[in-house]
Amino acid sequence: MTARPDARTRLLAAADELFAAEGFTGTPVDAVLRRAEVAPATLYAHFGTKAGLLEAVLTERLAAWDATWARAVTAARDDRARLLAVFDAVGTFRAGATPARWCAFLDAAAGTPTGDPTAGAALAQDTALLRRRLTELAGPVAGDRAAELGEHLVLVVTGMLAMQLREDADDARRQGRRTAELLVDAVAPAVPSRRVSTSSRPG
Repeated sequence: MTARPDARTRLLAAADELFAAEGFTGTPVDAVLRRAEVAPATLYAHFGTKAGLLEAVLTERLAAWDATWARAVTAARDDRARLLAVFDAVGTFRAGATPARWCAFLDAAAGTPTGDPTAGAALAQDTALLRRRLTELAGPVAGDRAAELGEHLVLVVTGMLAMQLREDADDARRQGRRTAELLVDAVAPAVPSRRVSTSSRPG
């Protein structure tokens, strides 16, 4: 017989699911408590406040997203594919994690007061990861224009996530990828991409 998850795990799972579906501000604490089957005192003992619960949920989401994206980069066969792997990772993450209406970090920032430290810090960490990795991956493709291309791609990815509120998520991702491909072709010099030999690939 499978052991029941502990109260903290149940709270995180319930909050992740409800925040993703209804948004942080649209989810009352009582709904999280009912879903997790815990008392209010249990939530406050583990997380202090609803904002503390949000911080824990976003921290776990960021770690999971980081790992998913890193795996997509590793699986790509050349420099250009590694740079564009963020779009494959978004699709994989959306299929494997609790589906969000668009982006849990943007949703949290939009649904809390300006300057809210919890949502603001989480969004800043997510943005820093996006900017750092895209710029690093743009290096072999764009040379000394890597930072410029990385900034453009941050905007494309952010716009693609927002478009999930307007249209089908898969369509938004396809259009985002196509836009990114056009940017890469326009900015990157005509340098052949380095391919990863089959023998050196993991597995």
